[in-house]
Amino acid sequence: MNMLRVFALVKMELKKILREPAYLFLMLLFPAVLSIIFGFVFSSIPSGSPGISTFDLMAPGIFAYACIFITMIVAQTFCEDREYGLLKRINTTPTTSAEFMSSHLISNTILSLLQVAIVAIFIFLMGFRPAGGALGLPFAVIFMVFLSICSVGFGLITATIAKSSGSATGLAFIFILPQMFFGTFIPLNESTIIIAMFFPSYYATESLKMIFSGVALTEIIIWINLLVIVIMSFIITIIGIQLFKKFGSIY
Repeated sequence: MNMLRVFALVKMELKKILREPAYLFLMLLFPAVLSIIFGFVFSSIPSGSPGISTFDLMAPGIFAYACIFITMIVAQTFCEDREYGLLKRINTTPTTSAEFMSSHLISNTILSLLQVAIVAIFIFLMGFRPAGGALGLPFAVIFMVFLSICSVGFGLITATIAKSSGSATGLAFIFILPQMFFGTFIPLNESTIIIAMFFPSYYATESLKMIFSGVALTEIIIWINLLVIVIMSFIITIIGIQLFKKFGSIY
């Protein structure tokens, strides 16, 4: 794999997405607006825990939601590459499919982490203060990286099914909505938690809740959740790449 070609493709993808007003809104403004709305609505609502607002409890889920939303952007960009014939043109160059896929994986993970950074800035401005130590936030970023990788894999699967970038927008919610309902800021009960355990957002959110509440990073559950989401990221990404290579680039 030629890393110079990979990073050249990463640069191209980042420039292309940032030049699109619709993508720019989804990436930059949507997480900010979401954070501000949740901050105003829920910061004054007390939770069951003394001194902790409902917004404080929901903050980890907002981080996760910012990551899973990249699924739509990935699906749209791959569909557009296919519609405009970019995939066919790349096949006539020395660039391999592994290099092309790697560039998308890297660029979209970077974009997802940018969304997480925007969410972090705005929820801090809205008064959220995690109780974890100095290593808490960097460790939480690790979960966000692997959740972002999962979302890229889901985006590839969506692009395989979708016939156009327009249809990819709607189909992406097949993966976004279940994770939103069963793994972000919506409370779970004994029945729904079983469903949530099939989604990577659940493991990321639960770990962020523990980290931000001050639980020691030596807690075994945090490390088990990290192992699970790492395994999920590899499986989902491999499935997404294989499906797209076999079926997604032929429409």
